[in-house]
Amino acid sequence: MVIDSLSHGRGGGRTAPEPTYPGGMGRSPFTLAAAVTAALPGAEVTGARALTADGDGRFDSAVASLSDGRELAIRVADDDDAATELAAEALALRALTAGARAMLPFRVPEYIGETRVSDGRALVTELLPGFQIEAAHVPAGRGAAESMGAAIAAVHSMPTSVVRGAGLPARSAQESRDEIARVVDAAASTGRVPARLTVRWREAVADDDLWRFESAVTLGGVQSTSFLFTDDADRGPQVSGIVGWHALSVGDPAVDLAWLSAAPEAADDVQAAYAQASARTPDAALDVRARLLAELEFARWLVHGDSLRRPDIVDDAAALLEALADGLHAGDLTVIAARSEGVDSAMDALDSVPAGAVPTADTSMQTDAYNPNELWRDEDLDAADRDDPARDDAAHRAEVAGLDTEDLSSLRASTTSGDAGSGPGLPERADDDSSSPEDEAQRAARAALQRWKSSDSE
Repeated sequence: MVIDSLSHGRGGGRTAPEPTYPGGMGRSPFTLAAAVTAALPGAEVTGARALTADGDGRFDSAVASLSDGRELAIRVADDDDAATELAAEALALRALTAGARAMLPFRVPEYIGETRVSDGRALVTELLPGFQIEAAHVPAGRGAAESMGAAIAAVHSMPTSVVRGAGLPARSAQESRDEIARVVDAAASTGRVPARLTVRWREAVADDDLWRFESAVTLGGVQSTSFLFTDDADRGPQVSGIVGWHALSVGDPAVDLAWLSAAPEAADDVQAAYAQASARTPDAALDVRARLLAELEFARWLVHGDSLRRPDIVDDAAALLEALADGLHAGDLTVIAARSEGVDSAMDALDSVPAGAVPTADTSMQTDAYNPNELWRDEDLDAADRDDPARDDAAHRAEVAGLDTEDLSSLRASTTSGDAGSGPGLPERADDDSSSPEDEAQRAARAALQRWKSSDSE
């Protein structure tokens, strides 16, 4: 679905709901907007509104309108982890100099300043326009999928000096491999990972061919909602901006393609566009590592819950892993089977994982998405129809507590769910000899957006 967050005053005539303020602090947009002047001395704030896209509750956020016409986003951390993320975001945005930004075919939020609101760290950035699309609803073909692949390739083509010069993290291929091995071992030590998954992951770690890659500048785990789109009358949705730069680093480029496990319709076209736009040496194992990394997000969530002694998180993660294991084909125990046997990919296992189980990053607190009804004209649209005994010692907890995780607390498994990540089907191709495949793909993309529009008010 298209994420629409212009429900306050710009929703195409729709009645604006009462604003809600994510996070435990509940500061109003006016309180937050007033703090913008501390980060940007001399700024004249003329208005404020809530950032209305749903977030994961770790930030209070608002949009401040300035007298010069600019709109700024202000986010205030709700806990220490969120404060660390804001600090990393600020460092990354400052590392992206004008020269670095000129290498990218899309916009990156400008760093405006930092301040404190009460006891919370606050970051002020430029608000980028655009709409977002959830992974399962990214359509195949020309438009969004191809633009996303090219955008990722552009990030990966940036010189690593941009990141290294700013003192941001950098990992070699071997260091990335070693980190994955630690995650697998830590997850297995909980005793909650199905044996066949442990075997699968350890065989992947042991496969030398899988880890022969050149490290690149990465976003550190892009998600579909990291991309902001605007409409192009001829090419369809095009990436106009990317948000979520707090994990900017040098490392395995596969980390920015792992989200494709949740985008079955668009995955092939995103990967093809990425390969075509990439100036890097081809990496035959890129998609295999990406699928491995997607599976390991469930393992990270398990390790996170175990380190915090949170049975609820552990149980959620274990259920996801059970569903993942149950979805494996007979004999398909290795992530690398697809390369050697030509069988279905490892991520077919996610068909048994509930929809929405694939982790997502919180990017909604960095943009206010345009209503697609304002970007697409009806006359432009065609008709549409996620072993070893558990250890409970302090050394183990200290070892795993620092592993990167994403908050998947809302992802409760339901093994009776249908296919995960299966978006709405695209319309069947009409029998029209005069239409090229590209034209049909374009019509499909527009038809999908038409359906998103139709469900926007539901």
